[in-house]
Amino acid sequence: QVQLVESGGGLVQPGGSLRLSCAASGSILTTYAMGWYRQAPGEQRELVASLTSGGRANYADSVKGRFTISRDNAKNTVYLQMNSLKPEDTAVYYCNANIRISTTMKRSDYWGQGTQVTVSS
Repeated sequence: QVQLVESGGGLVQPGGSLRLSCAASGSILTTYAMGWYRQAPGEQRELVASLTSGGRANYADSVKGRFTISRDNAKNTVYLQMNSLKPEDTAVYYCNANIRISTTMKRSDYWGQGTQVTVSS
């Protein structure tokens, strides 16, 4: 069993900041890439940012220069610092982690329950 628990969402005014956190727990052997996706109403889920265990980051063009992804490998936790937020950033944000739970099992993707981020005045 692996659980991803997110926190940090909420309501913020345009131009404001939020920091999302996601902690993975359970029977984890190795955590590979971790990242954040988002889904706005009526839209498909899209990648926001991802970060490999080695520190390589990838960002959606729409958030480059405004969002920063980081992780604490010892805590199996990934963060998303979101600055200069815009109304179009409004969505449910989901944490994702690629995890192996044993040497006999393949790596699998796990998802958090989602946290709402609303940017509005």
